[in-house]
Amino acid sequence: MSLRAFHLLFVTMSVILAAFVAAWAVEQYQLEHETQYLVTCVAAIITSGALVAYGALFQRKTRNL
Repeated sequence: MSLRAFHLLFVTMSVILAAFVAAWAVEQYQLEHETQYLVTCVAAIITSGALVAYGALFQRKTRNL
């Protein structure tokens, strides 16, 4: 496995983890109605989106290597 492939795998796994954190935070917010869970959910969604954008840019940048 090349370093590029490992990097893309790691970014993909990070996106999945951020999605799970967002889902967990929503579930906790529904149970307890505390603002910290809502903030965690929003932060996880923003992080997931940023990681997707980064992964796409990285893939495009390293395509010809």
